[in-house]
Amino acid sequence: MLILLAFIIVFHITSAALLFISTIDNAWWVGKDFSTDVWKVCINITNCTAIDENNSEYQSVQAVQATMILSTILCCVAFLVFILQLFRLKQGERFVLTSTIQLLSCLCVMIAASIYTNRHEDLHKSYGYMFDIHSGQYGYSFILAWIAFAFTLISGIMYLVLRKRK
Repeated sequence: MLILLAFIIVFHITSAALLFISTIDNAWWVGKDFSTDVWKVCINITNCTAIDENNSEYQSVQAVQATMILSTILCCVAFLVFILQLFRLKQGERFVLTSTIQLLSCLCVMIAASIYTNRHEDLHKSYGYMFDIHSGQYGYSFILAWIAFAFTLISGIMYLVLRKRK
């Protein structure tokens, strides 16, 4: 039972780490001489420009930013609730609150990655950029966001099935 508990905790911390990396790091869309994320666009890693309201797709970017931040916060809150429920639940009860919060985190990261997937062509062809970035490909932060979606979904279901034991 202790090994299962350790696995669940490590799995949850891994999910949170993936969410933090995908939200913060500048690699949602990458090309030969540039990289971009939901916060800024960088050319040669040194010349960075923040994405602001001059970008015609700024509302889409803000939606991705908000849902990724919310997903990360919900994942961290779910971990704290899980720790609290370890000590407060009676034997045989399920971790429903933790599961619900983790599944909401899963939903938020799915919404963010889906918006970015749907709007990426318009995002990268908008007139808010001072340089041409449409000739790129999805970066590792974008891929980590989808992996974080899978991890949070699996851990949310795991918490729903899990019962507290002695």
